[in-house]
Amino acid sequence: MARTEYDDDPNAPEPNSMVVAASAVVTDDQGRILPQRRRDNDLWALPGGGMDLGDSLPGTAVREVKEETGLDVEITGLVGTYTDPRHIIEYSDGEVRRQFNVCFTARVTGGSLAVSEESTELRFVAPGELDFLPMHHTQRLRLRHFAEDRDRPYLG
Repeated sequence: MARTEYDDDPNAPEPNSMVVAASAVVTDDQGRILPQRRRDNDLWALPGGGMDLGDSLPGTAVREVKEETGLDVEITGLVGTYTDPRHIIEYSDGEVRRQFNVCFTARVTGGSLAVSEESTELRFVAPGELDFLPMHHTQRLRLRHFAEDRDRPYLG
């Protein structure tokens, strides 16, 4: 299924769903960050996805990281909330969503790194290398807020 993201685009389709989602900036003991190359749009992104009815938001982040990377993680903090109504995600199956995303920080506690059906590549990268990966600017915003090491989470 293909995915197209719109940001502040007057030609974006009207949303037909609202999805609560969680993502995580997963770091290793060397301070490297784990992005995944998404299969649906070929862009690099943080692991994450939609919340199930039985999930908490931190639990969603833990589950999604496990599903998408094979790694077990522990949530260690909060980067921020990302709720911009001008960010629209369209899928080839007809879903057009607004997404409410809460981005956490996490550390690896176990598991083995493994590509999933949602990704084509995974790797830990030094923060400075992220600038060279093709990535939607909404992902870069989360990473920038993480790098700022804020006293308080971003609320947007």
